[in-house]
Amino acid sequence: MTVEPFPQWLRPPTGGFVAEDLDRLPDLPPHTELIDGSLVFVSPQAKFHVLAVSLLESGLRGSTPKSMRTRREMTVTLERNQRPEPDVLVVHADRDGDLDLTSYRAEDVVLVVEVVSPESRSRDRERKPQLYAKAGIPHFWRVENVDGRPVVYVYELDPATNCYALAGIHHDQLRLTVPFDIDIDLRNIDSL
Repeated sequence: MTVEPFPQWLRPPTGGFVAEDLDRLPDLPPHTELIDGSLVFVSPQAKFHVLAVSLLESGLRGSTPKSMRTRREMTVTLERNQRPEPDVLVVHADRDGDLDLTSYRAEDVVLVVEVVSPESRSRDRERKPQLYAKAGIPHFWRVENVDGRPVVYVYELDPATNCYALAGIHHDQLRLTVPFDIDIDLRNIDSL
């Protein structure tokens, strides 16, 4: 077995990678994110992750008003060196862009959803919410696997502190009136 040389394009430039690099670097694995100027590669996802993302995407698509669109696994450019990829997001319809769009801007986004995986636990619980809040995204959901069932932690941006405040923890039913009327039976994860 021979060891392939480290690709030069993967070596970070002085000051780290920037958001535009995700569109121009060759051979990046799918779903590569940029966090704090570093490339983050996604590990293979567990079945729970895939099912939870599908459940929430489907539930949101059925609830999203005409003025908004539900999207899956699209990056959001927050700053020059921050371009995370939420699992699910809701954007303003008039800012949804054309079919060549590769990243939304923070001001386009109403809600971001992160389904926590073992390898991304710290990023999904700590770093990404900090970045989303600092960028002014009004709503953030964190989804945890508790005994094979999704538990959704719902956060709203506090404009006085520019930090997220916990607005609720939902175990079986996700029923909300903000950012719009939402009613998702979380127990349906097994039916997908």
